Amino acid sequence: MTTNDSDSAAKPPAKDPWDLPDVSGLTVGVLGGTGPQGRGLAYRFARAGQKVIIGSRAADRAKSAADELGHGVEGADNAECARRSDVVIVAVPWDGHAKTLESLRDELAGKLVIDCVNPLGFDKKGAYALKPEEGSAAEQAAALLPESRVTAAFHHLSAVLLQDEAIEEIDTDVLVLGEARADTDLVQALAGRIPGMRGIFAGRLRNAHQVESLVANLISVNRRYKAHAGLRTTDV
Repeated sequence: MTTNDSDSAAKPPAKDPWDLPDVSGLTVGVLGGTGPQGRGLAYRFARAGQKVIIGSRAADRAKSAADELGHGVEGADNAECARRSDVVIVAVPWDGHAKTLESLRDELAGKLVIDCVNPLGFDKKGAYALKPEEGSAAEQAAALLPESRVTAAFHHLSAVLLQDEAIEEIDTDVLVLGEARADTDLVQALAGRIPGMRGIFAGRLRNAHQVESLVANLISVNRRYKAHAGLRTTDV
């Protein structure tokens, strides 16, 4: 055996980054599922055939929102939503982020958690990014949920477009961040369940702050051009 033969035998071929798992059988929970972003994500996943449960502090409110969404969406309080779901999307307001996750630490243990919260402030000049003590909302989630597998994704989506029943495809990429490739692959595959959408790996959680912060720029774009801007990654 030559040296080259030995090297090729020792190194397995690189995994195709687009070889993603089948996630069609996973139940997706959406904490904050009665808010605009949460409702929009719940609607899109359910419309794509995913089993979806939306959570709220009040079960009655969640069930009412679920009935409005249709497509088999169920509503429950946050704790039940977390317990019954395989994957849990965190779409709560930033000011309730830490408190909500702290209260659900046990229910979220062992779960794949996708944080899509954007820490933003607003003043007369418009939207601006906030810098959490942990570095980002996603890193705060990871600190508060040590027994969960925390990822970050779905930050740059227009709630207006997500909820518009007349729109067949959501033309955007989703930047996905996380510590384990198996977890980010799952999130990318979930993003791909929504027609027009594509998940792109964008680094580890330490890079989440700039991804979350970019929403402030998109808000400025949308206000200037009366649009619902998203993102596309070129040459990938």
